[in-house]
Parts: sequence; structure tokens; C-alpha cells
Amino acid sequence: MTDEGGSDAAAKDDAVADKEENRFYTEDRWHNWLDRVENEDLDPEDEESARLLINLQDDAAIAVAKVVSAREEGAVDDETAVEELQRIHEIVLTEVEFEDEDALMLIDGVQTSLVPVFYAAEEYVAAGVSTDASVAEYVHAAADAETQDNLDAALGYVVQAGTRVVDGDDLDMAVVEELEYGLVAEWVNGLDSLQSALTDPEVVEDD
Repeated sequence: MTDEGGSDAAAKDDAVADKEENRFYTEDRWHNWLDRVENEDLDPEDEESARLLINLQDDAAIAVAKVVSAREEGAVDDETAVEELQRIHEIVLTEVEFEDEDALMLIDGVQTSLVPVFYAAEEYVAAGVSTDASVAEYVHAAADAETQDNLDAALGYVVQAGTRVVDGDDLDMAVVEELEYGLVAEWVNGLDSLQSALTDPEVVEDD
């Protein structure tokens, strides 16, 4: 004799778990963005193309902001928040395969910008805000580390800056404009998306 009641309860629990897992961001959502990028004739100098890439980046940052907010509101605990951030991290930063090398390069730029967004949110949830310096000081330290080819340290400083952004500190765009083009500038661009997402988490349509 089978335990039909137990099976129904287990199925219901699985459905609830799936719904909880997918409420912040889904693999399908990311692939919808990728399909749009792949099917568009993108020109980085074109305003519409640039807007598509910005929306794609902001959309992922909004998902991160929503996880952090859910944790702050007590809707999810620290462990669940970190697991969810890592799940979205894996979806968005998985290597993309495009035949169009230009489109691939543009997606790579978006993924690069989002790296510290995930790490900063995860660090904030797991260990709290970094308090040894201001956002600007961390960014300047990251830029200095990049000039010395110490990219691990540079990323670490940007992540620390990111924990302060998550905590409510302002990322002054004047600081961003001072940066020479490079990885730190791309990473800080990601923090700008995170800051916007935290202050105005409006969903960006992916279709």
C-alpha cells in the first residue's frame, strides 16, 4: 500500500521549493536576454544597443538586490540568501557560446561588470560590511592595485566597496569617472548597477 498522502505532501513541498528558488531569477530569464543579444545587430556605439546591454546587466543586479532585501526583511535566512546569490551567480557567469565574436565580447563585458556584484552581496550577507575605508578609498586602492597588476587585490577592494554600497553608502560617479579604462572600471560599473538596483529595484522586461 502506498502512502498517497505522503507523496502528495512531498510533491507540494517540492513545488514550493521550486517556486522559492525561482522567485528571484531564473535560467530562462538569463537565456531570454542572451537570445535578444544574439539576434540583435549590436553596435556598442548605438544608443539602443547600449541600452539593451545596460538593461541586461541591471536586471541581474536587481535580482541580487531583491535577495539582499529579502534577507534584510527576514523573508529568507542568511544561508538561503547566500545559496540563492550563488545560484544566480552561476546562471549569469556561466561561459556563453555565441558564433558572433562581437556579441560574445559584449556579453563578456557585462559578466565582468557583474562579478563584484555577486561577491559583494555574498560577502555582505556572510560577514557584514567592510569598515576599514570608504567606498571611494576602496575604489582608489583597487585602481592602485590594478596598476601593479595585482588583480586579486583589486577585485577584493572593489568587493569591499560593494559591501558598503549594499549597506547604503553612496558610490560617487565622480570617482568612477576618474578611473582609467580597465577591469576596475568595469567592476565599479557593476557596483553602479547594484546601487541603482538597491535604490530602485524596478523589474526590467526581458522580452
